[in-house]
Amino acid sequence: MEKTDIRSMTLPELEGFIVERLGDKKFRAKQIYDWMHVKLVQNFYEMTNLSKNLRERLASEATLRPLQMADCLVSKIDGTRKYLFRLEDGSIIESVLMKYKHGNSVCISSQVGCRMGCRFCASTLAGLERNMTASEMLGQIYAIQKESGERVSNVVIMGTGEPLDNYDSAVRFMRMISDENGLNISQRNITISTCGLVPQIYRLADEHLQITLAISLHASNNDKRKSMMPIAHKYSIEELLKACKYYYETNGRRLTFEYSLAGGVNDSPEDARALAHLLKGFMWHVNLIPINPVEEREYVQSDRKSIVNFKNNLEKYGGNVTIRREMGRDIQAACGQLRRRYMTQLEKKEV
Repeated sequence: MEKTDIRSMTLPELEGFIVERLGDKKFRAKQIYDWMHVKLVQNFYEMTNLSKNLRERLASEATLRPLQMADCLVSKIDGTRKYLFRLEDGSIIESVLMKYKHGNSVCISSQVGCRMGCRFCASTLAGLERNMTASEMLGQIYAIQKESGERVSNVVIMGTGEPLDNYDSAVRFMRMISDENGLNISQRNITISTCGLVPQIYRLADEHLQITLAISLHASNNDKRKSMMPIAHKYSIEELLKACKYYYETNGRRLTFEYSLAGGVNDSPEDARALAHLLKGFMWHVNLIPINPVEEREYVQSDRKSIVNFKNNLEKYGGNVTIRREMGRDIQAACGQLRRRYMTQLEKKEV
């Protein structure tokens, strides 16, 4: 019999499980929820205010989908910590802890692998293995907070995977991580990134979450975007921006447009001008990302002068523009790189 993943349950769902499935008192659910989401335990035997019998029943019928740390690298440049976690079924995922003056930010994965096929990203090279559960997404935050001994204040769902391709788990995760009965991280401190799954953007808008939506745009016209991102063959920029406008009008939350700068591909003054024209009418923020070179891909990072010129050209049109600070470059902290290296080394050992 497959065990029930109770760490993915909301408190009302857990109350139902405890009363109906285990035949115990309703108040036990709040105790268990507190152990899982506040005290951050990894197994039922640590729940010391529960009876031995209840802990044994939980262990036999339920699971917390525990994560085991497979590796942790610490940047000598800026203290960024890159984690590899092994999931219950042996799958490997990665997460990043970035320390800023305003607080600790964790970037988590939402899928094991990715099927979106973006040409500049290492996460997509081996395709999609499976979706992650809300429990496994929460588990990354919990494991990092316990290991670092510091509170996480900002969450970015921008690691391996396309979060909106795992829609139900991603939304459940965001509701649970911001639950006052758990870590209670403000929804305004949560960012979810998407390559542009248009129907899911409309659906997400109607959830009325106070999160930040980041759109991976990376090009100012459809032809260039198609060459970089296969999803552009399905949804045009015009369709994507129409969905973004609906999201903004529904929630009143400013969107962030992510733009990875690839040398000689999308970093010219003409590209900047076209991008500003494209976003006209939006209250927009563009986050420029110096692309991280991936061995198996042909793209190279724009030089510093081109990056600064692109930013200056964009700002002339009245937008809010930032250049993403490169974190953990010496430990392959870019999305998918460390996991890819780990999996390649593992394959070589098995040959």
